[in-house]
Amino acid sequence: MKKKIGVILLIIVFLSLIILASILLNQQEEEEISKTEEDIKQVEILEVTRENFEEEVLKSEKPVLVDFYADWCDPCKRLEPTIQKIANENENVKVVRVNVDQEEELATEYEAFSIPTLVIIKDGTETARGVGVMRKSEIVNMLEQ
Repeated sequence: MKKKIGVILLIIVFLSLIILASILLNQQEEEEISKTEEDIKQVEILEVTRENFEEEVLKSEKPVLVDFYADWCDPCKRLEPTIQKIANENENVKVVRVNVDQEEELATEYEAFSIPTLVIIKDGTETARGVGVMRKSEIVNMLEQ
């Protein structure tokens, strides 16, 4: 009987050690993943207004992707990660956002009546436009025009 209890205790200790080791390994993996995510450069997307639009967009030396959006707009929210990826991956493109609720005059001037509206501006001139949720490849193609 004592042998059985001893064997059971050894099994319990062994299983506890395996579980503990598994927990520690998972924690280590999670820490490594979070460090990797922190290492990924997140380019800040500038919020432009009527006051800084000319300087930041029209006078930009780089092509500019202007995202006309609203905080309440679900398609805009779905497009946001794609816009962020483009900003992160393309140093030769400037990405900015215009909140149509706060900048109605600017949205009207650029005819952003449906959102999201993406406008490509090069050397102060609109070269391409897209409306709605778009694939990354479609946006990149617009930037290359």
